[in-house]
Amino acid sequence: MRKMTEGSIARHLTAYALPLILGNLFQLLYNAVDSVVIGRYAGEAAVAAVSAANPVMTIAVLGVSGLTIGASVLMSRFFGAEDNRSLRREVSTICLFGLAVSIGILLVGIPLSVPFLRLLNTPEEVLPRAADYLRIVLLGFPFTFQYNALSSAMRSVGDSKGPVWCLALSSVLNTALDILAVGVLGLDVAGAALATVIAQAVSAGMCLYLMRRIPPLRLSRRELRIDRALLKETLSIGTVTALQQVCLPLGKVLIQSVINAQGVSMIAAFNACTRMDNFAIVPEQSISSALMTCMSQNLGAGKKDRARQAFRVGLALELCYGFFVCAAVYLLRRPIMLLFAPSPDAAMVGLGVTYLSILAPFYMLPAFNNSIQGFFRSLKRMRVTLGGTMLQMGTRVILISVLVPQIGISGAAWATVTGWILMSSLEGLYCRRVWKCAFRREDRPTAPQNAD
Repeated sequence: MRKMTEGSIARHLTAYALPLILGNLFQLLYNAVDSVVIGRYAGEAAVAAVSAANPVMTIAVLGVSGLTIGASVLMSRFFGAEDNRSLRREVSTICLFGLAVSIGILLVGIPLSVPFLRLLNTPEEVLPRAADYLRIVLLGFPFTFQYNALSSAMRSVGDSKGPVWCLALSSVLNTALDILAVGVLGLDVAGAALATVIAQAVSAGMCLYLMRRIPPLRLSRRELRIDRALLKETLSIGTVTALQQVCLPLGKVLIQSVINAQGVSMIAAFNACTRMDNFAIVPEQSISSALMTCMSQNLGAGKKDRARQAFRVGLALELCYGFFVCAAVYLLRRPIMLLFAPSPDAAMVGLGVTYLSILAPFYMLPAFNNSIQGFFRSLKRMRVTLGGTMLQMGTRVILISVLVPQIGISGAAWATVTGWILMSSLEGLYCRRVWKCAFRREDRPTAPQNAD
């Protein structure tokens, strides 16, 4: 546990964010390795089948992530207020509700797998394998929801290391099972899906084991019930965040459809730059999560001045990291592209260097945006973050559709920069407006405040 209501704020934010950064980078690396294993042992068609099914699971998982972010805000506040009974009630509510939602997704998703995949223009030659993969992976969705819910509970009390250990174990296990099921047993995409389900079950079980070792989160049988008042508040916060999380992959699908019409070199360069973006922005998102937890704990404890100080420290950390990323990406833009290129003189290298040359000086903007989003989430003002994300992604989609056919990949870069600028302007101006009033009034969870 990490009580962020006392002690050095900078030390708390750094110690909390570092495991998250490592875990997220590990997940990105694992995804790349997983694709290599499937491609090597099952062939290109298997990779295409898995890739076709992934957008459906990505949208579902990000929707779950949004709901659990809403729950984690409440749990952090309860922990800061030392209201352990309400904290456990919220954990029970989100876990049981998640179980019901997961069963609903299974009942809908499994029979509709083929129609979903056809909506995504999945080629007919890989459709049966993609459908098999999606159906099996959906069986593991209850474990995915529980992992997200339990890891959010652990992070709300300041434990960011436990979920990372669970993620690391499941990622290594998944890779090993992929090699066994696909490479040794020849089970094709079904084997890869089974490996994913088993790894998800292990990660959820390990999270449950670690959570029960944290006294404030240790649920008794009589506490296993859904609190309707808490569920209502959780959904009012979480559904907005879920919409925000889901609109990102939907926007990226639309963007990819425009890029796909520009030729193989453009596709390769854009996808390489997108992967680099993920590695660059993940630490900013981790600092934002630390900022949200720290502010929520202090708001729950009634320490508004300390919550305000936490925002200033978190913003400073974000901007320092943003400056580092600006310099690193700009100076290393060509070596970065050479990592993904089949040869130094490949056309994708020059296209990628052009894209990164435009984008690199503006990496301070997503750093600023992530700190602002952590601020608003701690105040339960999720509609602001949804509006900013929709503005940013909508701008990118429209401008890429117009500019890329005219001026190529530089149009995609300028569209991204414009989206970041508009998002920063909207959220920055609104942050100034709510700054004083947000800390003047008490903004506590609605559940009864009964401490153990």
